[in-house]
Amino acid sequence: MTGDGTRCVHAGHEPARDAEIGAPLHAGPVLSSTFHLGLPGDPTPADFYGRADNPTWRALESAVGELDGGECVLFGSGMAAVAAVLRLAARPGAAVVLPADGYYLARVLADEELAPLGVEVRAVPTAGGWPEGVLEGAALVLVETPSNPGLEVCDIAALAERAHAAGALLAVDNTTATPLGQRPLELGADLVVASDSKALAGHGDLVLGHVSSADPVLVGRLRAARARGGAVPGPMEVWLAHRGLGTLDLRLERQAANARALALALREHGCVTDVRWPGLADDPAHAVASRQMRRWNGVLRFTLASADAVAEFLAASRLIASATSFGGLRTTADRRERWGDAVAPGLVRLSAGCEDTADLVADVLAALDAVGR
Repeated sequence: MTGDGTRCVHAGHEPARDAEIGAPLHAGPVLSSTFHLGLPGDPTPADFYGRADNPTWRALESAVGELDGGECVLFGSGMAAVAAVLRLAARPGAAVVLPADGYYLARVLADEELAPLGVEVRAVPTAGGWPEGVLEGAALVLVETPSNPGLEVCDIAALAERAHAAGALLAVDNTTATPLGQRPLELGADLVVASDSKALAGHGDLVLGHVSSADPVLVGRLRAARARGGAVPGPMEVWLAHRGLGTLDLRLERQAANARALALALREHGCVTDVRWPGLADDPAHAVASRQMRRWNGVLRFTLASADAVAEFLAASRLIASATSFGGLRTTADRRERWGDAVAPGLVRLSAGCEDTADLVADVLAALDAVGR
């Protein structure tokens, strides 16, 4: 299976020719924390307790691992997945390198949980220069590309080479790109991490995350950490995410088309500045992004004059919901400064949904026209 749509629809499901006659075409979630163990002396089955494994987990892990090009380990949230990756470097004297402009909670976790353990935390801008010596003594480098919320990009292959030369692992947060848009493991990354609450599941009705790797040792450490720490997903959430994955190809195509149309329209409006979407040929991130991304996505950013201007814009829109997170069916906008990102008060991260393009562009332009009236 090579096409994105075919892979999304069929990944993690039993081939039709192998299915038992009368079996459900869409098997439901396994909602059990306990399993039959057999008699004393019988071998321990794969499923013996709900914190260790579940058939519903394995189905989605198989699907996502296939898309990522490695082996997938699910976690109860994207931050649980990020935490598991960061804790791989949690030893005194080691250093971790994080994006200064990436998701703020990753930096908070490193500063408040790793630093007290003697881990040096270093922050580097995603697109900025990576100065000589910044990777010295690092155990782990974590990057987001495209970054959240700035949509900056770094060269994964080049950074993987530098990280490995310094003896560090490279982890790439692939949430904004999705596994269809980018395959960091093929570019040299050791780990790929994502919040599957976003585009992969796609419906804004669950919280989930994952880490994938082609290194069986790292995968084993992650599975053991998940079982010990209990950062496990619920079978219903996993099942819903697997169901949502089936339409990722279709959703991503519409979202990217909407993002492109919105970015072009926004650049022409007088009250908007600093429109960024890596899919635009003249975007500062485009040259690097086009080399390593297979497809574009639906997340863009722009800036209005103030927080009040953002409020006026959202109040005037008929289609855009004010909400955090991204990657869903409905277009949403989030003023990121409110959450602690070091950005302008009027910076908006907009997640283009699956509405008709003409309707969405017309609504956005009309809402912008209402700002300042």
